Amino acid sequence: MPQEIDRHAMKMAKKKAARDKIMATKTDQKGLVIVHTGKGKGKSSAAFGMIFRCIAHDMKCAVVQFIKGGMSTGERDLILAKFNDKCEFYAMGEGFTWETQDKSRDTEMAVAAWEKAKDLIRDPANKMVLLDEINIALRYDYIDINEVVEFLTNEKPEMTHVVLTGRNAKPELIEIADLVTEMELIKHPFRSGIKAQIGVEF
Repeated sequence: MPQEIDRHAMKMAKKKAARDKIMATKTDQKGLVIVHTGKGKGKSSAAFGMIFRCIAHDMKCAVVQFIKGGMSTGERDLILAKFNDKCEFYAMGEGFTWETQDKSRDTEMAVAAWEKAKDLIRDPANKMVLLDEINIALRYDYIDINEVVEFLTNEKPEMTHVVLTGRNAKPELIEIADLVTEMELIKHPFRSGIKAQIGVEF
């Protein structure tokens, strides 16, 4: 047993030395373009986790919701009630496109949300801006992907993080992103007839 403990300690010491050597080369800082996409659940949830992390570090941040709008969510209610001095929150959608069934209205709302998003990103006080479900608006061409890519590439302040969520992220967006995570769907209760649950989905 003592030999096993010693072997483990030596193994971990080697790993730590290798890790420290790698970390010593990572000195740059920059504002990241982060994409959460895929068919699996958790894209917005993970993004809101980062927003609450910013709030906990006393960093100003902002959220623009492109699709979700009318429905109350736990994250929005908490931010508006407790943290609106740290996080501006704009729910600018009117529901998913199959609910509104009005492309011109959906486009108008998405364009307005994108204009608000640009203002928030340009403000150097905001250290992170979450564009929740923007990938849905981009998928249906409510917003021009080329304009979004050009803005994030050329106008985003150097140290501002921008998080973009939603399934079916466009290849052009993935290309310019610093961090892309694809949520993979393995199993979901909806397929078993279970509706969205408070505290899990919203």
